[in-house]
Amino acid sequence: MQATVKWVDGMMFLGESGSGHTVVMDGPPDHGGRNMGIRPMEMLLLGMGGCSSFDVVQILQKGRNELVSCVAQLSAERVDAIPSVFSKIHIHFVISGRDLKNAVVERAVKLSAEKYCSASIMLANAGVEITHDFEVIEV
Repeated sequence: MQATVKWVDGMMFLGESGSGHTVVMDGPPDHGGRNMGIRPMEMLLLGMGGCSSFDVVQILQKGRNELVSCVAQLSAERVDAIPSVFSKIHIHFVISGRDLKNAVVERAVKLSAEKYCSASIMLANAGVEITHDFEVIEV
């Protein structure tokens, strides 16, 4: 996997993934940015949420569950020091579908957290406390 990050000006950067997709990153005005893009640590949090969501959806689909939507709501805490690393991350999954069983969704979330999501496992191994929960909505 490869990526390139190019400085534009101020505290704005363009990140380009190896697959050719580009994202704007920028800092807040009090750090020299213009608030024109996502913060790098926000991107890290979104990456973990995307990785976990990918796993949960794929596991549920492979189990032939009738999934309508999957929303991962993430909240994170950072230490009050430099570097301001994440200390805690919580993911709340809101899973909508037809005839979804709580045990099946719980298994998918657990498999993602403990076996498949490289991002959350890497952060957990670095000392970040990661928790998960979910709710199932019948549609």
